[in-house]
Amino acid sequence: MNEQTTQTGVMSAQDFLALGVKDIAYLRPIEAPEGTLFAICTADGNQVATMAERKVALATIRQNGLEPVSLH
Repeated sequence: MNEQTTQTGVMSAQDFLALGVKDIAYLRPIEAPEGTLFAICTADGNQVATMAERKVALATIRQNGLEPVSLH
C-alpha cells in the first residue's frame, strides 16, 4: 500500500473569507477586570461585540443572521 502524507497549513482570516464563510462568527473568551467576557468575532477575525454571558453572545450571533462555529 502506498502512503501519502498531506501537510496542512494555517489558514489566514482572508483564506476563510475566500471560501465564502462571511456568514459565520465565533466566540473568543477575553479576560477583563470584571471577569471573563465573550468577544463575538467574524470569520475575518474582527471583533464586533462583547458580551458578559456566553448564552447571550450565541443568541446575538444567531439574531444577526450569522452561524456560530466552534474553534478548537
